Formats: sequence, C-alpha cells, structure tokens
Amino acid sequence: MYIGGNWLHRVSVDVGGTFTDLVAFDEETGDVLNIKTPSVPSNPERGVVKAFREYLEGHEASSVRMVGHATTIATNTLLGQMNLELPVTALVTTKGFRDVIEIGRQRRAEVYNLFFERPPMLVKRRHRYELEERVGHDGEIITPIDEEGLNEIIGELRREAVESVAVGFLNSYANAAHEDQVYEALKASLNKVYVTASHMVTNEYREYERFSTAVVNAALMPVMHTYITRLEGDLKRLEVKAPLYVMQSNGGMAKSNVISRRPATVVESGPAAGVIAAAWLGEQTGTRDIISFDMGGTTAKAGTIRGRVPEVVPEYEVAGTIHMGRLVKGSGYPVRFPVIDLAECSAGGGTIARAVNGGLQVGPISAGAIPGPACYGKGGRDATITDANLLLGRLNPSSLLGGEMKIHSRLAEETFEGLASELGVSPEEAAVSVVRIANSMMSKILRIVSVERGYDPRLFTLAAFGGAGPMHACALAEELGVGHVIVPPSPGMFSALGLLTADLFHDYSRPVIRDAEETDPSELERLYTDMEIEGAATLSQEDIPERRRSYRRTLDIRYRGQGFELSVDIRKPVTLSSIAESVKAFHVKHREVYGYSSEYEPAEIVNAKLRVIGLLEKPKLRRRRRNRSDSSPDHRRVFYENLGEWVETEVHRRAALNGLREGPAVIEQYDATTVVYQGWSYTLDYYGNLILRRLTS
Repeated sequence: MYIGGNWLHRVSVDVGGTFTDLVAFDEETGDVLNIKTPSVPSNPERGVVKAFREYLEGHEASSVRMVGHATTIATNTLLGQMNLELPVTALVTTKGFRDVIEIGRQRRAEVYNLFFERPPMLVKRRHRYELEERVGHDGEIITPIDEEGLNEIIGELRREAVESVAVGFLNSYANAAHEDQVYEALKASLNKVYVTASHMVTNEYREYERFSTAVVNAALMPVMHTYITRLEGDLKRLEVKAPLYVMQSNGGMAKSNVISRRPATVVESGPAAGVIAAAWLGEQTGTRDIISFDMGGTTAKAGTIRGRVPEVVPEYEVAGTIHMGRLVKGSGYPVRFPVIDLAECSAGGGTIARAVNGGLQVGPISAGAIPGPACYGKGGRDATITDANLLLGRLNPSSLLGGEMKIHSRLAEETFEGLASELGVSPEEAAVSVVRIANSMMSKILRIVSVERGYDPRLFTLAAFGGAGPMHACALAEELGVGHVIVPPSPGMFSALGLLTADLFHDYSRPVIRDAEETDPSELERLYTDMEIEGAATLSQEDIPERRRSYRRTLDIRYRGQGFELSVDIRKPVTLSSIAESVKAFHVKHREVYGYSSEYEPAEIVNAKLRVIGLLEKPKLRRRRRNRSDSSPDHRRVFYENLGEWVETEVHRRAALNGLREGPAVIEQYDATTVVYQGWSYTLDYYGNLILRRLTS
C-alpha cells in the first residue's frame, strides 16, 4: 500500500538488556529494515524513541501503520531493576484468608538452605483487608457482602494512599458476583486507584494461584500504564500515530489498552517473541519441529516448537530464581496465565567471567548495556563472553553493526590478562575456558526443552538467533547430536521480527471440575459461547474484522485425584462424541508426558478454555537473487575449542555467499557473526536463510 510518497510499514521494537532492536517491514516490497541501538535500562522507552528517530530520518511518520513492542519492564520491575519502587498495593479478600498469598503451597525453593528467603511480599500484611462474605464451591452465596465492613475498608485504603488494589475472594471462580460488587464499589469510591478482580485475569480454582496472579497484576498496573502512556506520548510527539501492540507471554499480541488492564500477561514478553519468530520461520521453510536458541547480550533462552506450534505451560513464577536453566518452584510469584515454555541461563554476550576461590565462574552477572563488555569501550572492566570470542578471533573488531560500533581489542586483552593471572593460566586458555563453560550452560537449557520434555533433539532443527546465538550454534548442535541448523537472515533482530509474525491472542477460562462422563455437553457449549462473546468484544476494541477472527477450544483434563492437568483440544460444537474424543486425546498425551496412561481411571474435566485469535497479516520471506559468482573471502586465524587449535579460516560477508561450502568458516553480517565448525557445510537457501548441515563421516 502506498500513501503520501511512502510505502506503508509495520514497525516492531524489542527492548533487550543490551540492545534495542527496531525492524520495519515494507508491506509492498517485502523489504525489512533493521536498526540496532544501545538500550537504556533505567529508562527503556528512551531506547525505543532513539531507534524510531533513526528510522524517521529516512521515512515519514505517516508511513507507520502498526507498532509492535516487546518489553521486559514487568519482570524488571518485580526484580527491582528499574530504579522504580513498586506501588503501594492492597488485597481485599475473604475473612480468614488474608495470609493465603504468603502461606502459598508450603513449597521451599531450597530445601536444605536454612537461610533461604522468599521474594518480598508484594502486599504488606497491614494492607491485606478481610471482608465478611462467602461463596460456596458450587457458586451459592452463603454470606452476603458486609456493606459496612466494605465502607470501612474503602476508608482505610484512602488513608493509606494505596495506589492499586487486588480483589480475591474464595470460590469466586464459581460465582464472581461478590468480586464484581466490590470491584465496582472501589472504582466508584477511589479516584485514580487501579483495581483488579481475580476472576478478570484468571477465572480458575486454586485460590493461592488466583490471588497471586491478581496481586501481580495489581502491582504492575500503575507501572505498565505509566510506561505505555509515556511511550505512546513520545511516539505521538514524533508524529507516529499508529496503534501500539504489545507481545504477551503466551506468544500473542494485544493492543496497549488491553495490556494496561492485564499487565500480568506480559511478564515474558521479550523471550516469547523469539519463539514465535522461530515458529513462523518453520512455516516459511517447511520445518515442523524446531528448538529455538536465542543468545542475546544478557541471557540465552531455548524453546520448543512441535508441528510448528510452540510449547506452552499454564503457569509461570514471575521474578523466580533460575537454577541450571530451570525455574525454581516456590522462588517467585505464581502467575496463572499461559506462557511460552522456555528455559533460560545467564549466558549472553555481556555475561561476566570472574575468578572465584581459584576457579572460573561465568555469570550470572551481566555487564548489560552499561557499561557493556570491555571491548565496547564504555567503561567495562570485567571479562565477558563477547571479549572471549573477540580474543579467539571469532569476532571482527571492525565489523560490529556494519562497522558503526567501535571495538577495542586491547581492552578485551587487558581484562583477560587480569583474569588469566588470577587463574594461573594464559589469556588464551582463560578465553577458551569461558567459551566452553558458556556452551555447557547453554547446552543444558537445550536439553531441558527437548530431552527432559521427552523429545529426541536429533529429530529437531536448531534455529539459532540473537546477536551471539549463531556464534555458538555448531558447538551446541554437536553437543545434542543435532544435524541441521538454520540461521535466519537477520539473527540479531529476529525477536523483533517475531512481533510482526504474531497474531493477537486472548485467553479465557471457565471452571468445570466434573467427571467427563457426567459433563453436560450443552452446559459446556454455553461456557464456550460466553467466552466467545467476551473475546469477540475484545477483538472489536482492537479493530479486528470478523473475517480475521479465529477461536481455539481446549479442555484441561486430569485423572480424578491428580493435582495438575493436561490441555487437549475439543472440536465444535460440544457433544458427547467430542468430549469422548478429547478424553481419548488426554490419555494419549498423558502417556507421552508421563510415560503411562490408564483408560480405566475416571477422567475429570477441570477447565474449559478458549483462545481468541485476531489474525494479522504476516511478512513473507522473499526469494533472494542468487549471486552469480563467488566473492573472494578474507582470512583470519580463529581458535576452535573442539579442535583445540588455531586455524586459518575463510571469512565471508553473508550477502556475498554463493553455492555450497564446507567449514571451518566465519560468516559476518550487520547484526551477528556465524562460526561454522569443521565437519559442517553451509549455504544460503532461496530465502536467504543460512543453512548449516553436519557432514556424515
């Protein structure tokens, strides 16, 4: 589409710990523009504005039709990394249940650590208010709301200058009348106070998880509303009037006004975008099963795509502790909302390596955007993974960001000379050791999302992206026995591109908690119809026409007496036959996940769930023009830790590659460097993807 002298663009911005990435997709030509700027951790929207200003140097603001955004501000706020204090948050709950959010599940994250401390409560005990009311498990109102007590609580909230309130009542999943009544009373009485009712963010049983989700949502509402309002104001001052959409943890986008009401849905916004991009890449290339590997400046993340569908978990612990790539249960704030299944470790380009008690420790601290790795020349004095790769010849000091970013090799050498002196080894040995430890850490997270999920990684393709991912892809693939690696055209900007490949998602849930054989199909159909009406209203707010709407129905099913359930699809309309098909699918999935199933055990339907999808136009990979002749490669000595020696290596510009070649090789481009090991072939496919294949011996 052409307007006012400019082709229309969809623009996405991904704010990472080190860089802020902007990708603009030209809807007419299919061209993609990439802009990379340093992040501003203390004020992340400044990095977004800086990237937009650079974009607007060559384009009119009116050419922007849509803005997609991925942000880590929700998680960083809960971790206390934003130089912001959490707002004063309160909880109004059923009498006798004020301590549910603190008692939790009696789960200790570190069983044998006598000094373990849980994260601080988001709601202080004096800000937890009990109200006389009671709803039964079947939804029957046993005790009406105590109006006088409610008025007293409103007065206390006003005197305490509370900024946000969570309302969570026992059994509100069965009947939300009391939560609705208190929600409306608080909204009417407390001006400029944010209010969250638990059933509005997660309408499921298990009061601890539901209350926790409501509290997290309430604590984040003022922060996210301020951030989004400020960002939209900055964009308007730049005359960018396109609607703003934000990536959610479930892998779908939502309009900014929806996110302002449900900020708990964006706790894993940034990492989710990369997995969605990898799933889109699979669709474009005909690859069904993918392990996504995203190594950025601060962390490395891995996810799994099966049948071109990302794996999802129903719950996540915000601000939880990561141990050996796994999220430690009981270490964070539970949020009951679908989240892309990810494993993560502190192994990014800026991860710091130090000598500790005579040994080498890599991570978990990162140099981040400020001061960054020593070689960036911004004041960093610690050795990092980026500095190690530079010393080992893998990085070109003059090619980062197309030569726009100056690299100081001598500063990297000095940091490793100091580290090597503490370890009693040479700088080269110290750098190699850092790379080996980092590879070991990252191979563990790849195993977590494959082997530990019951999947054989040898049957998957590894999609390697992030600014540092392609540099380590061959080493990790060899560790897992993977023989096929895809590096997308702009790997360092791939997560930002993922924002342009996502649809709008909204997830809804209704409790059932009944044996499958006793479930009334008409009642279940009514629940889905109600959710579809609610979801359609949300999509209307987001200007999605009916022809671009889709609905996916699922059931959460378990064996009677089990503590957790599995999700399976159910076809429309709900009938006795469709319920039986879903139960059969549950048995199959239970065997796949847990290694056994029992068709003689009664199956219980716990929740009916609906995903409402607003279908957006996707960018398509363009067939590239093949180079007619090979360009002459440069040469550089590169150290390969798998060979244990320096090797004279061909160095190619990615855009100039032609034909099929064999490693070792280094392939350079604007936003990333790919290191191809000996025993691997490499070529560009028709779409410009770099394809690495392990040669058979």
